[in-house]
Amino acid sequence: MSSDTGPGAYIPRDRGRHPPALAPEYRSSRLRSPRQALLSLPTTLSEETGPVFGHSVLGPRDSDLIHNYAAGDASAIGPRILVHGQVRDQSGRGVPGALVEVWQANAGGRYRHRNEGYLAPLDPNFGGCGRCLTDARGYYRFSSVQPAPYPWPNGPNSWRPAHIHFSLFGPAFAQRLITQMYFEGDPLIWLCPIVNAIPRRDAVEALIARLDMDATIPMDRLAWRFDITLRGRGQTPFENRPEGL
Repeated sequence: MSSDTGPGAYIPRDRGRHPPALAPEYRSSRLRSPRQALLSLPTTLSEETGPVFGHSVLGPRDSDLIHNYAAGDASAIGPRILVHGQVRDQSGRGVPGALVEVWQANAGGRYRHRNEGYLAPLDPNFGGCGRCLTDARGYYRFSSVQPAPYPWPNGPNSWRPAHIHFSLFGPAFAQRLITQMYFEGDPLIWLCPIVNAIPRRDAVEALIARLDMDATIPMDRLAWRFDITLRGRGQTPFENRPEGL
């Protein structure tokens, strides 16, 4: 367990790095943003000491999105990628045993979701979600296919950049984080109202995975490095529906 846990041990977040609840150019935030001032409450013992995840809760293919939904020996369609990085606490130390859950669109930009409105084809061998636990030094890794951009009804010609959603539980609920990872070099990043709701460029850049040729698997898959900070002044920006303190 991280030594950050314990009464009063958490460094306050720098709210200037995170998107506000109300970002007018991100249309749906107008309906769900709070109407009253936010309250700050002290953490409870349960928020500082749980949850705890064991490796036994994960299946053998949970971290392999290329195959974990596929039938038989089939594979998901699309460029194969490896995503890896380190989950860190507020002091920059690796967080062991953190649960990392991911979900994403397929290589055509379509989610496997009953309310999906985009006409791109579904891949019958791609479910679009997976999970893993960080190792003793806080490192995680999973395999997938490169997601594609897709249109969304925010404006007359709005497109989301290619991205992967992340949900993380550190050693305490007070380290809960939901965020998105983007890909280096994608010009749509800087046109996206969700991204532009983040007030600081350095915070946006913390959401952009870097191409990591040293970790690339030759003749197989490109690798992208995405490090995540769960708490503190340098916390990775969360989605604009903040959870926790």
